[in-house]
Amino acid sequence: MPEPLPPQQAGLRADQPEIEDEGRAPSAGPLTNAVVAFTVIALGAAALVGAWRLGVGSPERPGSGTWPLIVGLALVVLGVALALRSRRDQDTEVFTRASAVVPAGLATMIGFVALIETIGFELPSLALMVIWLRFFGHESWRSTAVTSLAAVVAFYLVFVAALAVPIPHLF
Repeated sequence: MPEPLPPQQAGLRADQPEIEDEGRAPSAGPLTNAVVAFTVIALGAAALVGAWRLGVGSPERPGSGTWPLIVGLALVVLGVALALRSRRDQDTEVFTRASAVVPAGLATMIGFVALIETIGFELPSLALMVIWLRFFGHESWRSTAVTSLAAVVAFYLVFVAALAVPIPHLF
């Protein structure tokens, strides 16, 4: 197999990135990049408000909102960094039908959280893993069933049986 040409001989400028995957979706563009950046900032701001309501405490006595505060601050800082780079970044991709997996995954997590208090963690965990492995990850039914059941049993044995974590459970 012949050696690949250096970028200059292949028709590329030295500062131009080489495209490795020609089947890749086109760049999202600066407007989409800015919308994503401001969405991250808004999520971080919402986390900051929620953290403050939980009570952040002090460095000596952290409250229940301490970690949400740190995560919210990180989101705001990263969102600002994304916003500052939104015009220059060209390696982002446009939203496609495949992008729907992200809100679908979020919806399954919301369903998991809503059900766990009512029926315990076992069945919602099993359902969540089946959905994620089979439908989002395209695993075989056999792999999905074995992995999902094994993980739920392992979680139960570790957190309920061994550590006695006060988590809602059926059994």
